[in-house]
Amino acid sequence: MGVKSAKELRVYAAGYQLAMKVFEVTKRFPPEERFALTSQIRRSSRSVCLNLREAWAKRRYPAHFVSKLTDCDGENSETDSSLDFARDCNYITPDEHRALSECCAAIGGMLGSMIQKPEPFLLTPDS
Repeated sequence: MGVKSAKELRVYAAGYQLAMKVFEVTKRFPPEERFALTSQIRRSSRSVCLNLREAWAKRRYPAHFVSKLTDCDGENSETDSSLDFARDCNYITPDEHRALSECCAAIGGMLGSMIQKPEPFLLTPDS
């Protein structure tokens, strides 16, 4: 595999793009959500990429790699749930919700594939 950095992975690029979109839409959230939903959804969306970088650093240890990928998936799911709250509180439109939730689903699919078959991403002793 020719990937040298987690930043080169499609899942990283998708996660980063989602986090930036979340940042933009949350700028419109009401001030009373600053320390609640706004902060939470920004943190969880960013944590996908942050945990992916940690996972990448642990590729010599298969169990640890998969564990960190599982953390990524959990943060992605948390972001998706927060998007439901944002929609139901009328902070984002149904169309924005649909587009962002589809991004979460795509990221979840990629992470799920990596979790199920981590071998292509792992470092071998001769790597």
